[in-house]
Amino acid sequence: MSGSVNEPGAPQRQLPYAVRFEWGLDGARAVVPGADLAVVVDVLSFTTCVSVAVDRGAMVFPYPLRDAAASGFALRHDALLAGPRDSEGLSLSPSSLRRARVLDRVVLPSPNGATISHQLGSSARQVVAVSLRNAAATAEWAHATLPAEAVIAVIAAGEKWPNGALRPAVEDQLGAGAFIAGLQAAGRRNLSPESEIAAAAFNSAEPRLAAVLRGCSSGRELIDAGFAEDVSIAAELDGSSSVALLKDGAFQGMAFPE
Repeated sequence: MSGSVNEPGAPQRQLPYAVRFEWGLDGARAVVPGADLAVVVDVLSFTTCVSVAVDRGAMVFPYPLRDAAASGFALRHDALLAGPRDSEGLSLSPSSLRRARVLDRVVLPSPNGATISHQLGSSARQVVAVSLRNAAATAEWAHATLPAEAVIAVIAAGEKWPNGALRPAVEDQLGAGAFIAGLQAAGRRNLSPESEIAAAAFNSAEPRLAAVLRGCSSGRELIDAGFAEDVSIAAELDGSSSVALLKDGAFQGMAFPE
């Protein structure tokens, strides 16, 4: 294989396909340049959190880490800083965002989906956050608003092993596949083999989607930690009609069709 992830050639960029699929931040760096739309998928749980929040009319600012810099970032944006999943109040837990009495402007750090979104915010033409909840609505919006030859780069965030290496996560492949299957249903063609396989994985899992999410490694980890409700929320296939578009540094919801 020629080239490197830092300097990808045409094969790594999945040229000349119009719909591309890759993993993690390095994958995003390979396939997003030149794309008309970047799609970030982090089902358990960043993009599911985004979907729940924008359904409530909130704005979500993605940020890589919850540190001193994140506190300053939240202050500058007049937003609340969400905590880790096991903290009180707003956190990287969809159920915490759903339960919040007031939800307006939130900085949501995460090492995967938020990190990728934050990085792409300064380089990609358009960025959307996709979960199983809003995959169909976002695919419909993308097909209706982008020309037939537009390039769409879909990024499954994945998880991290303890040493920091990427761990591909089945829930993100399924979320990406749900979106890509929606593009196929709308008539989009010229998909990369990687994209076609992601869509096929979703189509295979769809009849037992909730059980797959509960049984996969990430789902079991959350359930064992007491966050079964978060897994259930993530499994709400097509539960939202809001498209979460990154604008001025924050994901904001727009209903489609309006």
